[in-house]
Amino acid sequence: MNRQRRKTETQKKAADRGQWASKTEYILVVAGNVVGLGNLWRFPYLCYKNGGGAFLVPYGLLAVVVGIPLFLLETSIGQYTQEGFITCWAKLCPLARGIGYGHFIMILYGFIYIIIQVWALLYLVFSFRSQLPWTSCENTWNTANCTSLQILDSPSTNWTNQTMLTNTTSAATEFWERRVLAMSGGIEELGSVRWELALCLLASWMFCYFSIWKSVKSSGKVAYLTATFPYVMLLILLIRGLTLPGAWDGIYYYLYPDVNRLAHLEVWVEAGAQIFFSYSLTAGTLNVLGSFNDYNNNCYKDCFWLCLLNSGTSFVAGFVVFSVLGFMAQKQGVTVDTVAESGPGLAFIAYPQATAMMPLPQFWTVCFFLMLIFLSVDTHFVAVECFITSACDVFPKVFHKPGRHEIFALIICLIFFLLHLMFVTEGGVYVFNLVEYYGSTRACRYFMALSECLALAWGFGADRVMNIIEDMTGQRPSVFFKLCWKYIIPLLSLSSFILYMVDYKRLSINDSYVYPDWAYALGWTMTLSIILVVPLWAAGQMCLTPGTLRERLSVLCRPAENPAWQRRKNEEEGTTVELTASAVTT
Repeated sequence: MNRQRRKTETQKKAADRGQWASKTEYILVVAGNVVGLGNLWRFPYLCYKNGGGAFLVPYGLLAVVVGIPLFLLETSIGQYTQEGFITCWAKLCPLARGIGYGHFIMILYGFIYIIIQVWALLYLVFSFRSQLPWTSCENTWNTANCTSLQILDSPSTNWTNQTMLTNTTSAATEFWERRVLAMSGGIEELGSVRWELALCLLASWMFCYFSIWKSVKSSGKVAYLTATFPYVMLLILLIRGLTLPGAWDGIYYYLYPDVNRLAHLEVWVEAGAQIFFSYSLTAGTLNVLGSFNDYNNNCYKDCFWLCLLNSGTSFVAGFVVFSVLGFMAQKQGVTVDTVAESGPGLAFIAYPQATAMMPLPQFWTVCFFLMLIFLSVDTHFVAVECFITSACDVFPKVFHKPGRHEIFALIICLIFFLLHLMFVTEGGVYVFNLVEYYGSTRACRYFMALSECLALAWGFGADRVMNIIEDMTGQRPSVFFKLCWKYIIPLLSLSSFILYMVDYKRLSINDSYVYPDWAYALGWTMTLSIILVVPLWAAGQMCLTPGTLRERLSVLCRPAENPAWQRRKNEEEGTTVELTASAVTT
């Protein structure tokens, strides 16, 4: 490989696609992408639920054998090819281009996470009121069963009475379900659009557009705020949380080791799933972000530091969450496991209720929701930028011209703003949960990881990947990475995929609402649209490519980087050469 030639090609492509202005921008954008809501509201709860400190054993082990190797694999192929997650496969393993289309569909479904930003923005607006509306039952949306914060705050209340527990609802829960969401009876009753949420949705998409309208030239600058500000808020909330009465009771629940839990397979599966989601693996974003790097960027070293930052943030977030939950449990005279929540239940019910019990509740509530917004905003605009970049790379002669990226980004943001109005209706939360459960399911991540490793470690060649990383960085990765790519990750991914399918449970809301059959069919259609595109693309190319089976595999697993391919690519008007053309010219 001619290193100088590759560097020259990279510089030429960077002039068309754009490139990070500095290494700092790349680090901040990737950190903002991988450090998200899951670090705050999922990891601490999983740690508490699955053996406390003992959960760190499977989490740490899987981070080493799955998280870091996959992170390096995805960022390095992006940096090497200088292409989006669809067109990069022409330079790696054309047979596997279906993986890129799978990423494309997965990111489309992932756009729904902007709705969490919308909810947090509305809560932030309410946080400036003199009396926080989720603390009392004197509002128009409250029911006769509402229990105000003043009652919950009293440790003398007899919460052992099961009837009372069953027949009452906290003011925070009613504010969330009846005021913010105005939940209907089910997905069959979408109802009307909530205008306040619609305005927050518009504001969120406008911020997203102006973050990415100049591609990495603008998103790199925005990341200086969006990637660093959550850490300021996290530090403030950590100091406040650790000084609260009862905080150490919560931390005890968070970290107390129960080694017996390590014998349960579920704990290891949960740890693996958390690694996939929190490291943003197999989503396609790491490929695209790496493609804006200089060819000689040391992605090998970056990988270790970014993974360490991600896991460290998750660990510290556990102290922020459980110190406050311990305080709330002490104020209510209950155990921590009674108030422990994960996901939206933590962010929009438990934590706001806890901050309302503190002195200066408005200040702590504003800090929390600002952190929540900034954790979600950069994850979202990175996903949109990667989607747009990959689409533009498919048609470079159309979109790699001045002004085209801005127009295309505006069209995408406008279309998805209109589509997402469905999620801010009275039945929108049911649609959100359906898309989130089936469109971003663990099965898709496992299948993509398996496909990537088979295509790159076996089709393209693990040794070739190692040579590429050495050529780019001047450092040859340990043989351990090769073993992970070829054997460990495929085996674990396949096992986890099978276990998910065998142990599949239908989605339900609060263990009470069951979706209609057509909704489950729609959900599985979303899941299969990601999974099946990979084998269907490969099967289609095998059928269209001439020659014997061995010859077809040889052609379709060979990187299309010969002069004939390059000439044919330049002749194509606005499109990348398809695999059949690659096979013929080769």
